[in-house]
Amino acid sequence: MPSEAARIAILTVSDRAARGAYADRGGPAAEDWLRALITSEISITRQIVPDGRESVASALRALAGAGADLVLVTGGTGPAPRDRTPEALADVIDFDLPGFGEAMRRASLAEVPTAILSRQGAGVRGQTLLITLPGNPAAIATCLRAVFAAVPYCLDLIGAARIETDPAQCAAFRPAAGQGRARSQTAPPHR
Repeated sequence: MPSEAARIAILTVSDRAARGAYADRGGPAAEDWLRALITSEISITRQIVPDGRESVASALRALAGAGADLVLVTGGTGPAPRDRTPEALADVIDFDLPGFGEAMRRASLAEVPTAILSRQGAGVRGQTLLITLPGNPAAIATCLRAVFAAVPYCLDLIGAARIETDPAQCAAFRPAAGQGRARSQTAPPHR
């Protein structure tokens, strides 16, 4: 029996891209990165919203409610006045996963000293893993490389769809006991 395609949403947070004054580079970069890495069936949707706590929180609630297994959020993680993606994430998650932000900042710091200004993170809402990333395509790749080996197992643990990766690019780590978990069909969704 074939497994269900993982549903992945990419949310770009940018006032200028939402107005059409700036071409979204973060969303396409994240999608390209995922498509080059994930070998199992996936469905990817992209959306753009303006910066701001409520606009981002509302979009995250909607994406999780629509059944996304994984949501990548690009942009709004810096210290600028309208960068409120971390606060929006905190508003919608059931719990945070601080190791994601720590690993992403550590990897980014090896490349640029301003990485300490970034406020990336991750958390879980129901059966959805949400990861916030910078908006710069190069920084997105750095951050995803730093954490993605843990993403498939995290999805297994929260009852989301199973994904497989190309081990030549990023070997997904799953403990031997965690190999068989699939999307929960009986657990009520928290959407």
